[in-house]
Amino acid sequence: MPTPVPSAAGFRFTDPALASIAAKIAAGSRLDQGDARTLFETSDLMGVGRLADAVNRAKHGDVVTFAANQHINPTNVCILRKTCVFCGYARLPKEQGAYRYTLEQVLAEASHAADGLTKEFHIVGGLDMQAGLEYYATMFRALKANFPHVHIKALTAVEIAHIARLEKKTWAEVLAALREAGLDTMPGGGAETFSAAVRDIIADKKLGGADYIGVHRTAHGLGIRSNCTMLYGHVETVQDRIEHLQMLRDLQDETGGFLAFIPLAYHPDDNELGATLDRRGTATAGTLDLRMLAVGRLFLDNFSHVKSHWIMVTQPVSQVALHFGVNDLEGTVVREKIYHAVGATTPQAMSLEQLLRLIRGAGKVPAERDSFYRVVRRYDDPAQDPAPGPSLGAPPLGASA
Repeated sequence: MPTPVPSAAGFRFTDPALASIAAKIAAGSRLDQGDARTLFETSDLMGVGRLADAVNRAKHGDVVTFAANQHINPTNVCILRKTCVFCGYARLPKEQGAYRYTLEQVLAEASHAADGLTKEFHIVGGLDMQAGLEYYATMFRALKANFPHVHIKALTAVEIAHIARLEKKTWAEVLAALREAGLDTMPGGGAETFSAAVRDIIADKKLGGADYIGVHRTAHGLGIRSNCTMLYGHVETVQDRIEHLQMLRDLQDETGGFLAFIPLAYHPDDNELGATLDRRGTATAGTLDLRMLAVGRLFLDNFSHVKSHWIMVTQPVSQVALHFGVNDLEGTVVREKIYHAVGATTPQAMSLEQLLRLIRGAGKVPAERDSFYRVVRRYDDPAQDPAPGPSLGAPPLGASA
């Protein structure tokens, strides 16, 4: 059920249509697709932000969480190199710049975690015909053996389906084998926009929206929790966005297995789609970035967490987003590659001090979390900071995070 926000009904809006949405929120009623359209189309962006902020405060107060994480992209070789026209990262096997890490290279890149500060590996890459189940299972076992304190969040639904095709196995068989090797949770990438018409334009050979939902449903059924995403700001319509959010909300109603919603801004540089749209150098507007996050918070009422990905929308926009329904920021990160390949000009990493400064600058309370969104350390009251302890293990699906 949505979180009631008693004060929301008393807000004043420049768009009267938001008043009825505020009344619904105050009553704890669920927003429908018509409400979502209003939120996307109203000129009263600040009103949308105030509503999202009120809902977020009711859930999380002023606490903003982050994880100390590291991105590892083990291969950019991808069979969809010519069909995912929004991607600038992928390469064909013999193309200049193509790479596939050996196990030794993976462990060398992961060595940043040896100091014990990194708590999560975020592992995604291309659809490489030479990177099957054994490649990743061996990798995960080695990472767990060398860095047992680090959580493995790895492989998008698209990658899981690709491995299943390579190995002639079911999604469930692949997921179970990877879980045994050390997989803890899944990221949400690969969703793009679920609309079949949109996918025909931007990724006509990629795993379809219904199958993306199917892989995540299977993972949740095995006790593997996941994030979810939506790529926005390219050729999708408002209705495409709404239907995408509806599919995510419906699966969350069914399984309770999603941890967080993370809207991903399209970057037009260094990819075919950007050239076709004559959009090179023109990223999404900050107003759209803020609106996507706020609508996600309001429409996805069964999600606890909405994350802003500062790598894609810049640190200043992510800071403002902390007043538009966001309660989590992408973490400290190390060597992010995929979004920088399509024009992201943000740093490839942010220090803990920078992250704390950003959160405090928004008047919020920074807190480090584990991969299941449980706070392990609050930073603004050192005397009350809980000491980081051993892993708590995965909470049951549907449990409040």
